[in-house]
Amino acid sequence: MNDRRTIGFLDSGAGGITVLAAAIRKLPAADYLFYADTDHVPYGIRTPEEVASYTMDAVRFLTGRGAEAVVVACNTATSMAIRSLREAFALPIVGMEPAVKPAAVTHPYGRILVCATPLTIGGEKLHTLIDRNFRDMPKPDLVPLPELVELAEEERFDWDSFSPALDRVIGADKSYDAVVLGCTHFVYFRDSFQRRFPGADIIDGNEGTVNRLADLVPFPNCGGASTIRFFESGREVTVGSGREKRCLRFLERASSL
Repeated sequence: MNDRRTIGFLDSGAGGITVLAAAIRKLPAADYLFYADTDHVPYGIRTPEEVASYTMDAVRFLTGRGAEAVVVACNTATSMAIRSLREAFALPIVGMEPAVKPAAVTHPYGRILVCATPLTIGGEKLHTLIDRNFRDMPKPDLVPLPELVELAEEERFDWDSFSPALDRVIGADKSYDAVVLGCTHFVYFRDSFQRRFPGADIIDGNEGTVNRLADLVPFPNCGGASTIRFFESGREVTVGSGREKRCLRFLERASSL
């Protein structure tokens, strides 16, 4: 009898692979389906209605291929669609949450930067989190960085690409006690954020999301390594193809962070 769990992950592109890597570390005996909506990346500049529709299609696709739980490995999609997804599907659906609570706990009254997509920053979910966790403290600075999503999708992780993109919206003279990476694509640039803000805590929500998945879904102690199938907007990525090699490069980078 096969007791292994099949878990679906979705994102607008490759950012969610950083969450997938964290899941594989914690839950190595599960089988994974990863859906990148490459036809519509990036989500952060789309309308809320578009993101909700794309995400609904992705979850429907993943459940149709045997996913027993789904991780919405995208802060923007979570912000726009998580409530309607949970109403529509009778299985565990785990979303992302910008890690503002850990930042508030570890750096009360410190200077906090939250980086995310424009749609996440404009959404009610993030502002509710901030109001709840920074009631009597200075509010964090919110900065949209859609350019980093494009750089990540192009696999341009070098400092010379990252630094100008950041300085155009933040300014080279600003410093922070903690930087919250509110987009899974941004996690690929963790080392560059650390270089740009030496001494700051660089915080993301990946570990918390995977811990929530482990709490909601029973994972038997099965043997064997994880299997991963990649999909791009409903099309399976062929094993051994250039597209699969690209996905595996992202997974390798995410696993090294």
